[in-house]
Amino acid sequence: MGGSFEIGRMLGIPVRIHFTLLIAIPLFAWIIGSQILFTADVLSDLFGVAIDTSIVASGIMPYILGTIIAFGLFAGVLVHELAHSLVARKRGIRINSITLLILGGIASMDETMPDPAVELPMAFAGPIMSLAVGIVCTGLAYLSAALVIDTAHAGVFVFLFGYLGFLNILLFAFNLIPAFPMDGGRILRAWLAKRMPLHDATRIAAGIGKGFAILFGIIGFLVFNPILLIIAFFIYIGADQEASMIKYNVLLHDLRVAGVMSSPVVTVSPATPLSEVIRMMYENKHLGYPVIDRGAMVGIITLADIRSAPPIDRDAMQVRDVMTRDVITLGPDAPLTDALRLISLNEIGRIPIIEDGALVGIVTRTDILRVMELREV
Repeated sequence: MGGSFEIGRMLGIPVRIHFTLLIAIPLFAWIIGSQILFTADVLSDLFGVAIDTSIVASGIMPYILGTIIAFGLFAGVLVHELAHSLVARKRGIRINSITLLILGGIASMDETMPDPAVELPMAFAGPIMSLAVGIVCTGLAYLSAALVIDTAHAGVFVFLFGYLGFLNILLFAFNLIPAFPMDGGRILRAWLAKRMPLHDATRIAAGIGKGFAILFGIIGFLVFNPILLIIAFFIYIGADQEASMIKYNVLLHDLRVAGVMSSPVVTVSPATPLSEVIRMMYENKHLGYPVIDRGAMVGIITLADIRSAPPIDRDAMQVRDVMTRDVITLGPDAPLTDALRLISLNEIGRIPIIEDGALVGIVTRTDILRVMELREV
């Protein structure tokens, strides 16, 4: 996902952070810290435990606790996504990464047509893990109240664990709302898909998800809640994108790359001047060319590669200076849905087609879109 960077791996899965999270953590820490006394009263009433706020509300402690809780919340989101990922991996689905964002997390998986038998337990796994974390944190809050003798110090632990317990249980409940593509919506889609074709189940679940999105948007507007408005926007867009992706997979499910690719392919050499490539782009209206050296493909040169070079230096540069060397390729017998998935996942415009080490064609995003338009007729 654009705007994200990797921070490490958990259980072999790359964990990435989106730049929005860097905004969210200090924002959440400030919100939690500025409402510390009100929140302490709510938690005290909710759990039936007195919370001594003499330390909790003193000095900068509210914002320290706010920061800890903000990090704890996103740690809970990470565990939630790991639960999804581990169930999916156990069912044979490859997990590309987990990305944490301002409104939650996304597990990127190699999956085209969802299998209801896999999606149902996978969708349940995240909320169940959130509930488990919430129960554990709530238990620690009660233990702190019972075992920590000093009431002021006990108040810190009760507030901290009680808040995290409440947030994770809230995460469990919120994710079970049948607003596709949230977990509850995916559970609904999996249930429907056992009774009707997948694309019909997706269309119904996406429609319900859009309905919830509109409802959240209206409520968010009426109570002036920007977070609810943002959630509504992402649910609506996510439902629409998921429905479109399933529709495209249904349209393309029986097609192979060989039937869509363009051949023969116009290529360039590593020594071709960038000015010549730009001229070719103007003339041929193609914005990317495979790079061939001694009969083998060694890279690809695209408009984005050329733009990465300073304009003042382009006249003196050759293709080898800016070309992409790590190229995603497919064979001619690969399903066209694989090409669509790779193009979308990697945000690229074209994939060279290789057979027995030789370049035999190229398939572009435009080629795939054209076929989909024809199949919709």
